Formats: sequence, structure tokens, C-alpha cells
Amino acid sequence: MAETEKKAPRVINKSGTLKMEDKIAATKQTRDISGRRMERRNRRDRRGVDAGPKEFDEITIAVDRVSRTVAGGRRMRFKALVAVGNRKNKVGVGVAKGNDVTTAVAKATRKAKKSMITFAMNGETICHETRTKVTGADVLMKPAAPGTGIIAGGTVRSIVGLTGVKNLISKSLGSSNKVNVAYAVIEALSQQTPRKEWTGVKTTEKAEKPAAKAEAKKSAAKKPAAKKVAAKTAAKPAAKKSAKKEDK
Repeated sequence: MAETEKKAPRVINKSGTLKMEDKIAATKQTRDISGRRMERRNRRDRRGVDAGPKEFDEITIAVDRVSRTVAGGRRMRFKALVAVGNRKNKVGVGVAKGNDVTTAVAKATRKAKKSMITFAMNGETICHETRTKVTGADVLMKPAAPGTGIIAGGTVRSIVGLTGVKNLISKSLGSSNKVNVAYAVIEALSQQTPRKEWTGVKTTEKAEKPAAKAEAKKSAAKKPAAKKVAAKTAAKPAAKKSAKKEDK
């Protein structure tokens, strides 16, 4: 057995060093410069952590560089526009500024999650046509038939893509400012009302009753007409008899 172990080929890493065997690695202790043993102190293995599925999906629509003039000169910062949704009927938009891009995106994401709305849907499209205006932005949204897809611009497509709406026709008629367009889309979705709550719309049960009443009215209107015809036919012989008596 000893001869076979000695003759076993050595495993060399890409860097050219010999690979340590598992048995030796399990017993080896790490030491500092002075030779003292270094303790691990239960450090977490961050690479093996599984975060799991996310509840909300995030998308960064725009990141702009903004400046403000102060006494010492110009103060440069970053502004981020982020949309958050659950791929169903909840969506939100947030805008925030930060000294760097990471800080701005994180703050905008928190704002978007706080300002999420729940809107009504009709299958895989919106319930009805809407047109909303937010400052200079003017967004028109219409429901579409299955298989149409999302026909919209960049900002509208990004926000609607985080919802369960898969068929939509949209047109931006006003300003192209992404922040204003995003808020206009959120307002349009919040105005969606299901068909049951529409004013003047009757359900199937209620619609059957007026139809029955209309049929009853038609049948009632036919009966007097039949009586009038019978009365006319009965009056003609009587008129003829009276004319004969006068001739005599």
C-alpha cells in the first residue's frame, strides 16, 4: 500500500503549486507571523448563503448626474429612478439622490417599496382606457386583446413589465421626462376600476329582467291591436244593415 501511495501522481494547481490533500488540510492549523495559532471565531461562509427567491423585482430606469451650486462651488450628486413590482398587481416607483450611484439606487428602492399600489386587472390587460397627466407628461393607456403584447415606450414598458399586464397599448403624448412619465403610469394604474364597479353597467341577472319586461310589453301591445281589428269587422255589418233600413 505504501508503494502505491508513493507512486500516486501529484495534483498541481494552475499556479504551479502542489494541491494539499484533504486529510492534511483538515488537520492543518493557520498561524500568524509569531507562530501563534489563529482562531476562526465561527466566521460565516458568505459564498454558500442562499438568499432565496425575491418577493419583488427591481429595475433601475434611469440614473442622472445632478449638481447644486453652493458657496464653495458645485455639489455633484446622482439621482436614480427605480421601479419595483411583484409581477402581479402591485407596483411602485421611487426617486432619490445620493453621493454615489449605489446609495441613490438603494434609497430609491426603499421609497418605491413604501409607495407601492395595488391595481385592478382584467385577465392579462387593464380594465379600461385611461389618460393621465402629471405636470408635462401625458400618457394614454388602452387595453389590448390577448397576444398583442406591450406596445409602449421605454419608461412605460419598464414599469408595466414588472406587473402581470401582458397586453397593453400605450402612447406618450406630452413630455418625455422619465420621472413624470413614471408617475403618470402609476396614477393611470391606480385609476383602474373593475367592470363590476362601473356606473350604468348591469349584470347578467339584472339584464334578463328588462328583457322579460320588454317581451311582455310587446305581447300586451299586440292584444289591443287584435281587439281593434275585431271591433272594425263587427262594425261593418252593422253599418250595412242601417243603410238598408234607410233605403226601405
